[in-house]
Amino acid sequence: MSEANNSLFEDDDNYVPYVPIKQRRLEKLHKYAKQRRLTEPSVRDDNEDDESATQGPRAGMSLLDQAVEQRKYNAIPEKTEEEKRLEEERMIEEAQARHKALVSVQEAAAGVVYSEPLSTSWKPPRHIREASEEHHEAMRRKFHIIVEGKDPVPPVSNFRDMKFPQPILDYLKEKKINKPTPIQIQGLPVALSGRDMIGIAFTGSGKTLAFSLPLVMFALEAEMRLPLTRGEGPIGMILCPSRELANQTHEGLCRMADKLAENGYPRINSLLCIGGINMHDQAKALNNGFHMLVATPGRLMDMLKKRKFNLDICKYLCMDEADRMIDMGFEDDVRTIMSYFKSQRQTLLFSATMPKKIQDFALSALVQPLVVNVGRAGAANLDVIQEVEYVKQEAKMVYLLECLQKTPPPVLVFAENKNDVDDIHEYLLLKGVEAVAIHGGKSQEEREFAIRSFKEYKKDVLVATDVASKGLDFAEIQHVINYDMPKEIEDYVHRIGRTGRSGKTGVATTFINQHCSEQIRLDLKHLLREAKQRVPPFLAAMEDPTEKYGLSGGCTFCGGLGHRINDCPKLEQQRRQQMSAIMSSRDAGGRGDF
Repeated sequence: MSEANNSLFEDDDNYVPYVPIKQRRLEKLHKYAKQRRLTEPSVRDDNEDDESATQGPRAGMSLLDQAVEQRKYNAIPEKTEEEKRLEEERMIEEAQARHKALVSVQEAAAGVVYSEPLSTSWKPPRHIREASEEHHEAMRRKFHIIVEGKDPVPPVSNFRDMKFPQPILDYLKEKKINKPTPIQIQGLPVALSGRDMIGIAFTGSGKTLAFSLPLVMFALEAEMRLPLTRGEGPIGMILCPSRELANQTHEGLCRMADKLAENGYPRINSLLCIGGINMHDQAKALNNGFHMLVATPGRLMDMLKKRKFNLDICKYLCMDEADRMIDMGFEDDVRTIMSYFKSQRQTLLFSATMPKKIQDFALSALVQPLVVNVGRAGAANLDVIQEVEYVKQEAKMVYLLECLQKTPPPVLVFAENKNDVDDIHEYLLLKGVEAVAIHGGKSQEEREFAIRSFKEYKKDVLVATDVASKGLDFAEIQHVINYDMPKEIEDYVHRIGRTGRSGKTGVATTFINQHCSEQIRLDLKHLLREAKQRVPPFLAAMEDPTEKYGLSGGCTFCGGLGHRINDCPKLEQQRRQQMSAIMSSRDAGGRGDF
């Protein structure tokens, strides 16, 4: 039977013998290699002989030699170390720029894009409108103002030309504010005209007035046109990263509203919405309708979810210390808050430190925004004398008492964590120093008492964590002491900005030692150089990678001058937190009872 079958197959003209898979693959490889050898002579020099072509030009060559030869034939230039680093930075920046924090989920899903800014009834006086752009630019140069964006609003150099009512002008005189600061000269007209804005100016330059005054004017105009009824509001709101800053901003709005009401204008109400306070105390404002809202993100989200009020008629949104709010983990909260808006709003972002990554995603969400910059974003206040001293960890507490003798009180002492704050506070009390302390672990009543007694000069020293570094205005502070160097240079800029405010000079003393990371020490070294301050020898002697590779400009992610985005400790920390969150969610998802 088998012989018959074999004869049948042999007689069949279509018979193809079986070839193993391995052998078929080898034949394919030989076929491709032969085709490549035939085409190789066209890319080689003409003086190469045909014999070498048939044998294969790369026979016996290592892959490294082949890569060198390929670069020679194709003239591929070798990238320098600087070009490689810049390409890596560009890839990191592109990855970060994909994230937008100021677009609500609904708007992003529906593809809603606003093309025109909001219009308002405010216009600058005719003589300012008719002046040439060269005249406006000359005024900006005079006050070191840089404006970026389409159709910039002209600057206005006095409050009367900004058309504020007389009670507001009287209030400013009482506060000894006789003329606007550079950020107010340009920022107030931009805000009053309805344009979206990113405002960047050094600490103590009057940013709060630049965004709170327009809100008061818009609220007053809305009340005069059509009074609010029960349950309505707000017209506009200001978001702050800390309770103390929100409380300070709210008090300023209330004082301006009281001044207007005393002079016959309609009453406009402000609501404070922060954690740690009983909202029943705010019931009157909630019931009567309120025009202005000052809030921290967490409590605001809670109130919106409970439908205590809505944002249906809210047309004005300002984020104070916007970059710090995003960095503190409020990014998702801000996006959620955006989803409660029913229509387009005017958005303003203000801060002393505004890294490029914050500006980039903000610009992608704002409508024809203007960037108003007074000085470099993240630069230190030039009115502050910065003294950096090397102090061993065990000697800090004793040396702190010596530093307190440099200037008369009040003095502000910053520490990185709560335990250090409590230890310093207790030590100062034992030494007979009138001191108070605040940090996130204290109750709201304790925090308010500490701030109030310090502002009223009943206490000489305030010991605090970074909750007191963002935007708080202590007018008479002459000395800020950094018990330890913060982990980010932005926090350092905010801390020392509590002194040297409103044109006054101040002193900032910083304790530093080997416990501080190399990156933060390099950032500090560059910051001192930029501010033309004395650089101590132990910082000057540090090897600087940015100088070694000839790179300049600093980190575009956090604004530090002593490192690039490739080595950014803040970006690395953010990545670790994201990975930790992912791993914890996986662990939680993997658990289960079987």
